[in-house]
Amino acid sequence: MKRAIGLLLAGMVVLAASHASAQERAEPVPPELEGVGVTEHRNAAVPLELSFRDELDHTVKLGDYFQPGRPVLLTLNYYRCPMLCTLQLNGLVEALKALDWTPGRQFEIVTVSFDPLETAKLAEAKKQNYLGEYGRPGAGAGWHFLTGNKENIAALTGAVGFGYRWNEDRQQYVHVAAMIVCTPEGRISRYLYGVMFEPRTLRLTLAEASQGTIGSALDQVLLYCFHYDADRGRYAPAARRIMRVGGLATVLLLGGMLTMFWGRETRRRRAAVPREGNRAGP
Repeated sequence: MKRAIGLLLAGMVVLAASHASAQERAEPVPPELEGVGVTEHRNAAVPLELSFRDELDHTVKLGDYFQPGRPVLLTLNYYRCPMLCTLQLNGLVEALKALDWTPGRQFEIVTVSFDPLETAKLAEAKKQNYLGEYGRPGAGAGWHFLTGNKENIAALTGAVGFGYRWNEDRQQYVHVAAMIVCTPEGRISRYLYGVMFEPRTLRLTLAEASQGTIGSALDQVLLYCFHYDADRGRYAPAARRIMRVGGLATVLLLGGMLTMFWGRETRRRRAAVPREGNRAGP
């Protein structure tokens, strides 16, 4: 348990370091953490032609899960992970419960094991476990658990900038917790870090990645008024945009009030014309 906690803390250190420049690092990264972390490749293409095995042990291509109008949440984990992967996927489930969107309808989730020794049988067990925790009918059609060979795993993790390494002493992978949000066309839109995900952030990130194909008009307004704060891992208010929206709303409100006033005044004048004519007589 102490070793697992140590790896978790080490992963957090690496994640924080991956966002800092080399000049900002006070000390070099320990040798056992060299190469571990995330190098963001935003707008890069995910290699959709790569083949994997799904939880039923069928050969699939990554591109099978990218459909028009549906963004994709890509998580990189390994199913025998003693702590960090479980925490990340549990946090994802809790955020999903707060959304009224369901995987397989508005978006897809693809969880890929980066351990080439793991099997489809283990993937199926993990899928059933998380679907049971999620408890959302129909979600199984949209949350996919994959395994693959060493070459294809390396190609995928390299394309999205996900670095990890095997620790022989502890017989565990050292890695960070990161989720990659992809557009329906298979390009990287955002990275979400950590083991807890704010439901609003998850919703706005999906709406943004969908390029307007999912989400309400309010979601689109919020995307305009908020910008993604990578340091905080959530959307933060954009003051200038809010001022613009506020100014536009003020103009529209005043315009509406003036229109109502002019309309009432016009109706009053029209109603007064016959009465004045009747008073004049022949």
